[in-house]
Amino acid sequence: MQWRALVLGLVLLRLGLHGVLWLVFGLGPSMGFYQRFPLSFGFQRLRGPDGPASPASGPADRPGGLSGPSWLQPPAPGAAEGRRRRAPRRPGQGVCGPAHWGYVLGGRGRGRDEYEKRYSSAFPPQLRAQMRDLARGMFVFGYDNYMAHAFPQDELNPIHCRGRGPDRGDPSNLNINDVLGNYSLTLVDALDTLAIMGNSSEFQKAVKLVINTVSFDRDSTVQVFEATIRVLGSLLSAHRIITDSKQPFGDMTIKDYDNELLHLAHDLAVRLLPAFENTKTGIPYPRVNLKTGVPPDSNNETCTAGAGSLLVEFGILSRLLGDSTFEWVARRAVKALWSLRSSDTGLLGNVVNIQTGHWVGKQSGLGAGLDSFYEYLLKSYILFGEKEDLEMFNAAYQSIQNYLRRGREACNEGEGDPPLYVNVNMFSGQLMNTWIDSLQAFFPGLQVLIGDVEDAICLHAFYYAIWKRYGALPERYNWQLQAPDVPFYPLRPELVESTYLLYQVRLRYAASCHRQVQGGPDGELLPQRDL
Repeated sequence: MQWRALVLGLVLLRLGLHGVLWLVFGLGPSMGFYQRFPLSFGFQRLRGPDGPASPASGPADRPGGLSGPSWLQPPAPGAAEGRRRRAPRRPGQGVCGPAHWGYVLGGRGRGRDEYEKRYSSAFPPQLRAQMRDLARGMFVFGYDNYMAHAFPQDELNPIHCRGRGPDRGDPSNLNINDVLGNYSLTLVDALDTLAIMGNSSEFQKAVKLVINTVSFDRDSTVQVFEATIRVLGSLLSAHRIITDSKQPFGDMTIKDYDNELLHLAHDLAVRLLPAFENTKTGIPYPRVNLKTGVPPDSNNETCTAGAGSLLVEFGILSRLLGDSTFEWVARRAVKALWSLRSSDTGLLGNVVNIQTGHWVGKQSGLGAGLDSFYEYLLKSYILFGEKEDLEMFNAAYQSIQNYLRRGREACNEGEGDPPLYVNVNMFSGQLMNTWIDSLQAFFPGLQVLIGDVEDAICLHAFYYAIWKRYGALPERYNWQLQAPDVPFYPLRPELVESTYLLYQVRLRYAASCHRQVQGGPDGELLPQRDL
């Protein structure tokens, strides 16, 4: 089914930090996780109203006569229609011929044998297994030291080799307090990773430890978004791994398991629900106290990604419980944000007032403040099949192509600079700055999921070139100065996920073309069942 690989992708996102080792060694397009794991959910669809129709795609026509890098050039006045690019390639459109893919992947029209010669040995099985074991060793090192020196606190402070939780002395320390809630965060977050690593005994031990020791009845004020993606998502993932009849990672069943992780997830979600109350727009407050609700001095401003990236976890919880409340509030927030987009450009800003609906931050881009909003639109559709999610995503994607994408039309041919996505004013489409941040590296993976593989390859190459130069992605990189603006790297997994998805495209392309050579159906690049 369509959502299976999405679930794998979400679980692999938690493995991203451990896959960083692969990129450090620069060993080619693979994360080393070759096997597909077909998890079964059996969700039922919840009906909802249709969303706005996506605009029709038309031919692109880049304005001429521009001097200097095209990335610095804004869209010409009234040129939104002219900047519409071709629609992404979809399953069923024949793009499997060697002339096309040899060109896209650097073969310049060579045949399938040449393609296989150049790329099939880029990450041979022996090396893949070696890197997989090294990644597993990194995880075990971190997990074992957390358990030895930090549990039951939220995380290990590696400098002082001791645990830490919320910063009670400084409530304004949001970098710590938004994430750490005094609920053994690292242990909870590691559950599904333990299973994927195949460590059934430690997984079962950790699940029992969570059941016996973790409580959300805490006087902790946490960010709704962080608690959802890290804790709620981890509990739901582990619950599904335990109850999956197929047991794809080995025997991860637990004797006498009575849905305790699902009950914990339900308890946490109920404690997050006050964030959705007493807000005039339906957009949630950014933070909530797990014991008392929304703090009296709560900020009325929130980022688009934080408020609009709750639907996957809340939707899964609703369908597992048979209670539509959680999906309903998350979906209401998404539609409220969507209704506030610019009527001229179709773009959203990055910070909004939840009471007035006024855009406080007018920057529109693919990085911090907006990234996962787009990601969750598409992944929610893949997971739940609700048409309105896809319609919103398609319209958003077209606006991104019209106003954020700069550079030449095609990735590997034509005049001008290679494509790049910049930060612009949401109302005018005018360039706001000349930097991109590391969170934007998720976008090539999203392009893979919709079949826009050529642009995904090209954009991924841009981020990977930066990685190769510095050994990591700077948190913020100035593409005009060609130097980091913010030179630290907080172990983000976005580039790893995009790399993994592109690697899967390569595997599926090779398999699909092999089927065609053997007389199989024509044009199968990314069958929907494999997305």
